[in-house]
Amino acid sequence: MFNKKKQPAIRSLISDGTQINGPIVFTDGLRVDGTVVGTIQGSEERSSILVISETASVTGEVFADHVIINGTVKGPVHARLMLELQPRAKIEGDIYYTALEMHQGAIIDGRLHPITVDLEVKPTLKLAANN
Repeated sequence: MFNKKKQPAIRSLISDGTQINGPIVFTDGLRVDGTVVGTIQGSEERSSILVISETASVTGEVFADHVIINGTVKGPVHARLMLELQPRAKIEGDIYYTALEMHQGAIIDGRLHPITVDLEVKPTLKLAANN
């Protein structure tokens, strides 16, 4: 339901050993392997994907359509469509999500806040047997 659209390409990288201070705004995709102190904001006009790898550390608020975390985040996480928490994910802060996938080993120290989908808009379902 949430992953029907093609994911944007990851066009930017903050490599391991790099630290960035201050807000980051990106379009399409961003992979963080280093350290970020400040807000990370994906574009609201275009679909965005943010990958926070196992070597990454983020201190600040995170916003994107699709967020994949396998590192450490200290601050709230806002995943407009999908949040994937990999086994080494550690989050200290509240999480806002529409859909959540959490692997064994991921740790959350905060509250989970599901984003409700408008129930008036019902998706069209097609049965595989109806051809």
